[in-house]
Amino acid sequence: QVQLVESGGGLVQAGGSLRLSCAGSGSIFSISDMGWYRQPPGKQRELVATITTGGSTNYADSVKGRFTISRDNAKNTVYLRMNSLKPEDTAVYYCKMTYTAIHYWGKGTPVTVSS
Repeated sequence: QVQLVESGGGLVQAGGSLRLSCAGSGSIFSISDMGWYRQPPGKQRELVATITTGGSTNYADSVKGRFTISRDNAKNTVYLRMNSLKPEDTAVYYCKMTYTAIHYWGKGTPVTVSS
């Protein structure tokens, strides 16, 4: 069974940093594309960053240069390093795994950036 568990969220001051982790279970992690999405209060869920099985990455323009997505297949874990955080980064952050066009989602971890 597929399971994704996010961790690392919390309250941080503007300009600070956080590192989110998403731990996956099952044997399909290493052959799945991974991504981070976020849902700000009162808004729709939006793409933050993706990383393919081959390590290719894409970022939303709003986070490019500040956030870094990475993965460690040996640990079945994907990371999101967030630097220079802004109040507009406040959201619930979700981990996504895509395998054979099926999307699996974690339950999310909240990030609040105060000014």
